Amino acid sequence: MPRVYLQCRENKSILVFVDGKVVADLCRCGHSKNKPFCDSSHRTCDFRAPAAEVVLLE
Repeated sequence: MPRVYLQCRENKSILVFVDGKVVADLCRCGHSKNKPFCDSSHRTCDFRAPAAEVVLLE
């Protein structure tokens, strides 16, 4: 079974990892014009959120 986890980076997007490889970079601020993917809009909207890591499947 593949290892899947999310890395919520402080004040940035969510990286989705499968078996140690980044497979997606998801919007966390809600301002992306390319949802659900990050387009770096968090840089211009003063987005603030703590870092976290979540293991979904191991």
